[in-house]
Amino acid sequence: MSELLQQITAASDYIKQFWQDTPVAGIILGSGLGNLAGDITGKVEIAYGDIPYFPESTVEGHSGKLILGYMQNKPVVAMAGRFHYYEGFSMQQVTFPVRVMKALGIQTLFISNAAGGMNAAFEVGDLMIIKDHINLQPEHPLRGRNENTLGPRFPDMSEPYAKSLINSAMKIAGDNNISLHTGVYVGVQGPTFETRAEYKYMHIIGGDAVGMSTVPEVIVAAHAGLQVFAMSVITDIGIREEENVITHEEVLQAAKAAEPKLTLIFRELIQQL
Repeated sequence: MSELLQQITAASDYIKQFWQDTPVAGIILGSGLGNLAGDITGKVEIAYGDIPYFPESTVEGHSGKLILGYMQNKPVVAMAGRFHYYEGFSMQQVTFPVRVMKALGIQTLFISNAAGGMNAAFEVGDLMIIKDHINLQPEHPLRGRNENTLGPRFPDMSEPYAKSLINSAMKIAGDNNISLHTGVYVGVQGPTFETRAEYKYMHIIGGDAVGMSTVPEVIVAAHAGLQVFAMSVITDIGIREEENVITHEEVLQAAKAAEPKLTLIFRELIQQL
């Protein structure tokens, strides 16, 4: 057994001591979006630092615990806080929780994030379903020897975001009078916010929103054969030059304001699984 497989097994076995059910879905909660965990019932919470080989989140707005329980009577596992390459973690560490959630039994991965808008139609607080992405991260989570038991050497990325879930989310939004965009997410390293020229460049190459997460997790989820649904909360509009001064506090505030709408859509999608 490879070192990676040993680490996945050790982490998942530890978690199973506290919760024996098989989750149907995993949820990754982004910056300022941790309150969705309040909808989970019968929950068990495990600090990241207690789980073998788990990194520990260092970013404000990411609480740093794994939550297991039920949403809409469906067993789920949620990450309240995620890991980023800019924190100094390797891409293997950033994506390790996705491997562990797959080992616990998830079939579907739900991801949320806070992102900067580059589409002139967007406003702060809008929700964008990610329909595709552009990877500008400097490292790749699948670099190195492939572990064939986890997935293929060359995974297909033609549909990393499940169209069926996107269509269901659009219907849920329509039924609840929630305005939704769909768009392309550009994944960058961070931790700096983008310059005006970088925003323009990423919009020119096809991006609608930009952030410092999500893409590595989606790549590993695709490698593992999981279906993925991901949504961004637009927390700033970088394409408008006069509004290009951004702080992390403002990002968290905008994410918190939009969270009830995102929570409703995630909750309804999970009910349909």
